[in-house]
Amino acid sequence: MEPHLEQIREQQKQSWNKFSGGWKKWDELVMDFLKPMGDEIIRSINPKSTDYILDIASGTGEPGLTIAEKLSNGQIILTDLADDMLKIARENAALRGIKNIETMTCDVSELPFLNNTFDAISCRFGFMFFPDMELAAKEMVRVLKPGGRIATAVWNGPEKNFWITATTGTINRNLELLPPPAGSPGIFRCAEDGFLAAIFAKAGLKNIKQTEIVGKLNCKTADAYWEMQTEVAAPIVAALSSTSDEMREKIKKETYAIVNEKFPDGNVVIDSSAWVVYGEK
Repeated sequence: MEPHLEQIREQQKQSWNKFSGGWKKWDELVMDFLKPMGDEIIRSINPKSTDYILDIASGTGEPGLTIAEKLSNGQIILTDLADDMLKIARENAALRGIKNIETMTCDVSELPFLNNTFDAISCRFGFMFFPDMELAAKEMVRVLKPGGRIATAVWNGPEKNFWITATTGTINRNLELLPPPAGSPGIFRCAEDGFLAAIFAKAGLKNIKQTEIVGKLNCKTADAYWEMQTEVAAPIVAALSSTSDEMREKIKKETYAIVNEKFPDGNVVIDSSAWVVYGEK
């Protein structure tokens, strides 16, 4: 991997480890939010009871742990760049009595597995952040058995994801931040219709299918929405920490105003949209 991409990877590792506490705190809310995308990944790869499966960018464990429960005589390997996130995944597995898992801290661009190892691969909301997405896809295909299945979820465009743009849009308006270089890791990097499907095709996958999946972030209150965003979303925290107390308070008030305007009854349940992309080796 090129040096500047390695630098991005190291920054991501530090960031995910740093914010693992926030992810643990908000795990129930976030996992409920992301469940429809995980369910579609599971439906797409259709795990068999004896399958050996790889879950990439596992975070706090989903959808890998749910897949594990379907493998009566199989196993799943949960991988992530950040070991502090996998620690939470191990704790979640223990709470649910799930034992047919193994966790491994590793980089998707250098997977420590032999060729043709896994029956299926799942990856929920990892691709947008991989420094080299084509290399990541090639690595996934390398470790997948012939005939193996892969499914991944990435976010759709900003116009369909108010759950994040309510905050990031307010930050950008106030701080006049320069947009990142084209193609840089970020939440909407894979939003273009067919973008990830093209990467799958280039990596050699076939029978590629793309499905739009909608979800709901059920925060209930604007307070919970703001707290979750500022304890889980690293780019938001970084932007807010680089400005004055007065500006942070201004951004907070404006974000509250936008959210309350959209949900005047005070019940904050925000729609989202993602692509789930499937392919076969």
